[in-house]
Amino acid sequence: MEPVIAVIIPCLNEEAAIGAVVRDFRAALPSATIYVYDNGSTDHTADSAREAGAVVRFEPLRGKGNVVRRMFADVEADVYVLVDGDDTYDASVAPALIERLVSGQLDMVNGARVTEVEAAYRPGHQFGNALLTGMVARIFGDRFKDILSGYRVLSRRFVKSFPALSTGFETETELTVHALELRMPVAEIETAYKERPAGSASKLRTFRDGFRILRTILILLKEERPLAFFTAAFAILAAVAIALAIPILVTYERTGLVPRFPTAILAMGTMLLAFLSLTCGLVLDTVSRGRRELKRVAYLQVPAPAPGASVPARKRSPGAA
Repeated sequence: MEPVIAVIIPCLNEEAAIGAVVRDFRAALPSATIYVYDNGSTDHTADSAREAGAVVRFEPLRGKGNVVRRMFADVEADVYVLVDGDDTYDASVAPALIERLVSGQLDMVNGARVTEVEAAYRPGHQFGNALLTGMVARIFGDRFKDILSGYRVLSRRFVKSFPALSTGFETETELTVHALELRMPVAEIETAYKERPAGSASKLRTFRDGFRILRTILILLKEERPLAFFTAAFAILAAVAIALAIPILVTYERTGLVPRFPTAILAMGTMLLAFLSLTCGLVLDTVSRGRRELKRVAYLQVPAPAPGASVPARKRSPGAA
């Protein structure tokens, strides 16, 4: 029995690329339904997608995270192929990604980008991705090499248990951390990455979106690892308090006086804040554990991909060998 497959594509002003993306995925996954969610395009993205054979829907709230939230809520399927609409990802590997997901009963297969074309994946973007991926690996677990990939195959239980709180490009980080926090079975396969077609422009703003992704990582650290977050705050505040107190203690030892009374008050207040931070970490760690258990229960309400399900073969063009 074939799984029900949905290809879900968030789009904003991709008239030059979306038609090719839809046609390529129709050829690679002939039984799949392809959904294009237009995020307020001012060009003919929706018309191009519809002409290519996609089901076109609209999400007025700007931001990739808002579109992903809407797609995950609306679309019903067994397997979801999430891909950007800029024609930079290889549709022909989609059956292999799905096969890996289904045969291994996984919840996410990430398409790690590989390219030798500098214009497709600029060195600055590669460095930023490596930096952010390294941060996530150190905090949440080292299971992915490309956490910012826009090409993923997801199980139904992943999609229906994903909270989708992000609004912009940081949604990829949230997807990754969701899988790592619930210790889902996942895999990563290298996929070719190419340059955008002429007339298509990236919506990613390197520094603005990079800082937003970094902020998301820190927020997720606070929410998912509160003890580690607030223990770090405790260590910093305690170090400041000790640094302020040492000269006062040295003076008191020599003279029996405390001439820097305001500094002494500041040192004491900073140390109180340090222990308050540690207490917050201990309390919120218990809350975080309860939230994680609830998310795990929601995740387990949906069955895993059925083992042994067949993946539809790629269409062959007439006359193909």
